[in-house]
Amino acid sequence: MRAPNLRPILPGATIGLLGGGQLGRMTALAARSMGYRVAVLDPDPHCAAASLADTVIVGAFDDVEAARQLARGSAVVTYEIERVAPAVLQAVAEAVPLRPGAHVLACIQDRARQKRWLGDHGYPVGPWREVATDAELEQALLDLGPCRVKRTQGGYDGRSQVRVERPQEAVWAMGQLNGPSVAEQELQLSLELSVLVARSPRGSVVAHPPAANWHDDGVLGFSLFPAPIQQRLAREATELATSIAVDLEVEGLLAVELFITQGGRLLVNELSPRPHNTFHGAGAACATGQFEQFVRAICGLPLGATETHGASVLVNLLGDLWLGPELQLEEALAIPGVSLHLYGKEPRPLRKVGHLTVCGATAAQALSRAEAAVAFLEPSIPSAS
Repeated sequence: MRAPNLRPILPGATIGLLGGGQLGRMTALAARSMGYRVAVLDPDPHCAAASLADTVIVGAFDDVEAARQLARGSAVVTYEIERVAPAVLQAVAEAVPLRPGAHVLACIQDRARQKRWLGDHGYPVGPWREVATDAELEQALLDLGPCRVKRTQGGYDGRSQVRVERPQEAVWAMGQLNGPSVAEQELQLSLELSVLVARSPRGSVVAHPPAANWHDDGVLGFSLFPAPIQQRLAREATELATSIAVDLEVEGLLAVELFITQGGRLLVNELSPRPHNTFHGAGAACATGQFEQFVRAICGLPLGATETHGASVLVNLLGDLWLGPELQLEEALAIPGVSLHLYGKEPRPLRKVGHLTVCGATAAQALSRAEAAVAFLEPSIPSAS
């Protein structure tokens, strides 16, 4: 492990990205606008970030030699995907600063390990069990009732998880997941939130206000920023997320997904050590967007202000939209405050290929404009009620 280097990494240097998906693409856009060069390691030579990178290294996320090549040409390396092998992280960290550090990803990559860490540090999580066999899941269902069962590794946007109601379904569920999993008690929720925390190598911490999120079958449909919640609850959520980022010693970004139960409890759902889907629209209603903040944090620059100046709605666009009738994009973009962001990805069912950002002076105005825009693309956005 290299000794810490707290000197800022200034524009003109190269930022290395492990992963070239849409998060890497948008990070590269922010980095290039700030004067940095960008190198990307990804298995796909035509990944979403490739057209914005100065260098593309084709390699798997367990390819140690490719990772060393990325590190040799970079002043700092980060990741936009959790699916990176520990040996790759170690090889990078031996050569240049890796931000966030390997210890952060080691905690977060495995859902059971992540939940144990949260519990050991006194953070509130919903009832859950670690299950590796049919019998363990059957017992968990007897103890907890209906559960959402998720593979401990991988599985985002509703993948590698199933909802199970009865102990008799344990064999089927474990067959579907085919590996160690966590069983999370189904909770009665009033709202889902996320908070984005940035922490610099020198320990400075700044948080974006919470966003409110609505999902459809585990896939984020849309996000409203800032969340329309009481100031007290916003403060509690922000303090909770900030404390987690400090305890984890994150250098970069940490997105903390939270539940508000119908009883008013605030619970931690999951952590992500990178830019987050729910904050794609935050830059339109905030002094600093998440991707600029990401670059600032990993490069040791002063963190940007996070005061809001209105509201924004993030609407995910899935590949399914391009597989049906021709989209009425011109009509959607004619609505005030609507902007389109596409990732350069081939449309496939349930694949995120872009998003709309919709601005408004108030949450009500932003939502109204978002509903009008989406009406040209699909019947309606998910209900926020």
